[in-house]
Amino acid sequence: MDRARRLPSRRRLLQGAALAAVPSALLPATRATARPRAVDYPLAEWVPASTSNYTAANRPSTYPVDFVIVHVTQETYADTLAIFQNPAKKVSAHYVVRSEDGHIAQCVRERNVAWHAGNWNYNTRSIGIEHEGWVDQPEYFTDAMYEQSALLTSDICDTYGIPKDRDHIIGHVEVPGTDHTDPGPYWDWPRYMDLVNSA
Repeated sequence: MDRARRLPSRRRLLQGAALAAVPSALLPATRATARPRAVDYPLAEWVPASTSNYTAANRPSTYPVDFVIVHVTQETYADTLAIFQNPAKKVSAHYVVRSEDGHIAQCVRERNVAWHAGNWNYNTRSIGIEHEGWVDQPEYFTDAMYEQSALLTSDICDTYGIPKDRDHIIGHVEVPGTDHTDPGPYWDWPRYMDLVNSA
């Protein structure tokens, strides 16, 4: 009698067979298994750069992260993402912030080295944030862009213990050896730093 109870009934066997025949798409969703996050910053959308446009690493183990570098794209948001996805371009940044609404795309994981500063030492030790717009068109620097970028920068500084000051949050123009002028004369550094420090 006990032996009979341990064996599955004919009904149970038929139910199991029926379930096995049901496509998984029709079954109720179950809790997802733990997976690494696709982005480092929860408010970002993952829009990956070509693997030909950055260096895989394991920061901060392989290199310390000491700086946030502020850039201006000199392109539209969409064109910037397309450039980062083009393996022939050999350029990328960790993040791109859209002018209109401050929406953030992450293109390179923070553990990896994006090619944004034009200086290998600074690339290895920084997170690069591109901002949609042109250095001579301040109308691109919207409230939403400043606010969302400042939240992102504050989060990066908290993650890596980077001081929230102008010695560690710098413009591309301040990278040694650069020929770039971004973020340019219309970028409101006092406002941006206030937002970073109050985030």
